[in-house]
Amino acid sequence: MITDARVLQPEFIPSEVKHRDAEVNTLSSVLRPLTDGARADPAFLYGPSGTGKTCIAQFTVERLRQEVVDVNYQYVNCWEDYSRFKTLYSILDGINDTIDIHRQSTPKDVLLDRLKDYTGPPYVVILDEVDQLQDKSLLYDLYRVQNLTMLLIANKETEVFAEIDDRLTSRLTTATRIHFDQYSNSELTAILDDRVQWGLAPNVITQGRLNQIAAKAAGDARIAIGILRNAARHAHENSLDAIPADVIQGVVPETKSEIQQQTIDRLTDHQQILYDIITDHGTIEPQALYDEYQDRVADPKTKRTVRNHLSKLEHYNLIESEGNTKGRIYRACT
Repeated sequence: MITDARVLQPEFIPSEVKHRDAEVNTLSSVLRPLTDGARADPAFLYGPSGTGKTCIAQFTVERLRQEVVDVNYQYVNCWEDYSRFKTLYSILDGINDTIDIHRQSTPKDVLLDRLKDYTGPPYVVILDEVDQLQDKSLLYDLYRVQNLTMLLIANKETEVFAEIDDRLTSRLTTATRIHFDQYSNSELTAILDDRVQWGLAPNVITQGRLNQIAAKAAGDARIAIGILRNAARHAHENSLDAIPADVIQGVVPETKSEIQQQTIDRLTDHQQILYDIITDHGTIEPQALYDEYQDRVADPKTKRTVRNHLSKLEHYNLIESEGNTKGRIYRACT
């Protein structure tokens, strides 16, 4: 039933994309100076989860590399590499310049100085989940690196720019903003149809079943592809010739639970503590949440930072809020 499992994985970058032509064209225009060996201005891709931001960034850069021989490229997930050292290390690793760097003893300034000394071909760095950076002044330092072009990805613009100083804000005003809307059901169905053609045997799933998956995914391509993957795996393990509706229905909770757990596993220490407090209480109001958070950590963040953390948890459907500022309560999503 499964002819190519790679295309059912969330990190798979297709050779062609559906329903994101405008976004691809805009980003391609931003990167066009690289074809002449010049540096491109930064771009900022933002929108809800599962709307193709990461896929389009990587797809567009890969397409650029087919046209330009000399261009380097590195993808950094700032939710995983959120410290200044980890981010710089990952960026240097993209140009094979980390062989003598020791994670425990090499000063952070050495990494930045080495990057500033970079004299190679144009270098595109995708900073995914960029709002998770502990030290956003790093963006100012990266902006000043010659031949380095930043593609920034986040859910909301305010979560990136709320805590940065004026000098960085003024530099990033040149960044092209590219907004990604949620997919419609018909758009998700078209995306799934491609994955089926590339990765599954003929006639194993009907158009109606793809519509069913799209409806369950509610605009999130990660969930849609995850449901298709789990349904195909379940059908294969049970020696079925096709993927029926009841199998799709059965794997929906499993898929959403998988994605939720993957998100929980990526939380920073402070985000995890906030999530645990909300889960422990069932419902809790903001001041009580912040008071208990202060009691549990040695170095509590400001209320503004905590609000940003809570907003991040909401974006990824780990928690939900209800009410206005004064009467707001938080609860964990089930």
